[in-house]
Amino acid sequence: MSEDLMLDVGAANELKMAFRRAGWSSADVKRLGEGDWATKILPILRGNAIIQIIKHLINLVGDCMPEQWKKDKWAIEKHVGDGTLELDSSRLRLHFSPNQIDGKTIVGNQLRKEFETDKVSVLNACVLDYLLAHPDLIPEDWKKDENGNTRYIYFWGTVFRSPHGDLCVRYLCWNGGAWGWRCSFLGDDWRGRCPAAVLASVI
Repeated sequence: MSEDLMLDVGAANELKMAFRRAGWSSADVKRLGEGDWATKILPILRGNAIIQIIKHLINLVGDCMPEQWKKDKWAIEKHVGDGTLELDSSRLRLHFSPNQIDGKTIVGNQLRKEFETDKVSVLNACVLDYLLAHPDLIPEDWKKDENGNTRYIYFWGTVFRSPHGDLCVRYLCWNGGAWGWRCSFLGDDWRGRCPAAVLASVI
């Protein structure tokens, strides 16, 4: 332990201002104090290490069919997206139809048509699977809404067909200890806790 470390009010304020300039959140600062993050960062500050930016590249036409569904003869009804997406998690957004807010509900089949008509940039299930493999990229506010209710984040870019002919879409949700996925059939109702995952445009 360094004996010359003095974190007085002035030093703490300097850190706070630096964090704000860099766009840090309170959650980021908290994480810095956990585990060995400070140990990892110190060599960079002292010029003994360099930072390598990790690019998160997602194959948008990859295999997004769950293994059990393959065995059960599910099929992909529609898949939107091609090429490779370099994911910037700061561009991840939640999209709500006007027909699923203020207590209103909309049937999944109608919501799908609405997205297609309005050309909403919905993300597909390849992105869902990538986020499950890299949960640190998932925004914290995707866990719960402002009322503390669990959110169900739908990836409308891939629509699946069950062996019985029913259409469904997969969603991401926080179960209290880890992220996981499930699906809903398009004959069900979509409410305000069920937004679509989209990617914000670059301005």
